[in-house]
Amino acid sequence: MPESAGLLDATELPRLFDALRERGYTVVGPTVRDGAIMLAELGSAAELPYGWGVVTGAGRYRLHRRSDTAAFANSAGPQSIKDILHPPRARLWSADRTADGVTTTGPDRPPRYAVIGARPCDLAAMAVLDRVLSAGAYPEPIYTARRDGVFVVAVDCTEPAATCFCTSMGGGPAATGGFDLAMTELADADGHRFVVRAGSPAGAEVLSALCVRAAGPRAESEARAAVAAAADAITRSMPDESLPDLLTGARESPHWADVADRCLTCGNCTMVCPTCFCTTTEDVADLTGEHAERWRRWDSCFDLDFSYVHGGSVRRSGESRYRQWMSHKLGNWQAQFGSSGCVGCGRCIAWCPAGIDITEEAAALSAWRRSERAQPCPP
Repeated sequence: MPESAGLLDATELPRLFDALRERGYTVVGPTVRDGAIMLAELGSAAELPYGWGVVTGAGRYRLHRRSDTAAFANSAGPQSIKDILHPPRARLWSADRTADGVTTTGPDRPPRYAVIGARPCDLAAMAVLDRVLSAGAYPEPIYTARRDGVFVVAVDCTEPAATCFCTSMGGGPAATGGFDLAMTELADADGHRFVVRAGSPAGAEVLSALCVRAAGPRAESEARAAVAAAADAITRSMPDESLPDLLTGARESPHWADVADRCLTCGNCTMVCPTCFCTTTEDVADLTGEHAERWRRWDSCFDLDFSYVHGGSVRRSGESRYRQWMSHKLGNWQAQFGSSGCVGCGRCIAWCPAGIDITEEAAALSAWRRSERAQPCPP
């Protein structure tokens, strides 16, 4: 914890909202909606999920009431910062027929978003999306427009889900970069407060508008202990080996057929994944033919039409589609973008209706590969 860490009482959260709105930001954060912790535009700090926690497992996500008033002591919900920066649907252009010809307009100009409550796994995912969607020769314009203006208030994870495995993917429950402000929430007998630190000049400027006092050694120690306890509580992990080599070596494993017997190819895992970025386009027009629009929407490699080429789809079986997703996420992504495509948030495990656990599938593939290596050479 840096020496400049400050202490912010929970009663100051409304002032944080006000400070962000005064600077022209539309505030987005977690709130209870539809039986989950969802991301939504928030009108006030009162809409944060005070006193709510979650219980997760493979194919399971449930809210429960906590014994304290913590607002962020709940693991990642079905949405991530990807939903803000790379939205599920976005209009690419619209065209209208007029007496003078056809007039066109480009994408809608996004508001300046301030995201409150971003998880460290979401920050890691944002760094991945930066490499994929904005670092290449042809930056994706909708993502870059939203990304360039976003203000991020991260919250260290103090209560990970049973489905989390970020520590085995090079991450952890502490926010280490990619934020404007980062907070560690403490809610106990000493009160409800946040140890807060700035990560950018914009963050420092917003922090200066709040009533912040020096955190002091005790609060900083408590914050460090809370984050360390969260790291120790994470029990799921990926195999401790090169995942690209594992996926390459296990391409012909019969375990893929076992996964396919359980997988519904619904695409839930790709929808909740904070790094899956695939899209398709749709053209729509009114009945008069005077107005037309082109929309971009999320797509999934589990969709049969996703790999469609002239003559049919390349990946017809559920087995081939699951193998494509997992092999790309954990293997080929490294060669393409220089990092893994997985940040260990565990959303794909919790929101899979069949309860498929990517860490268990990776472990099964690893075990099969070891057994193949142990087979004696044929005479």
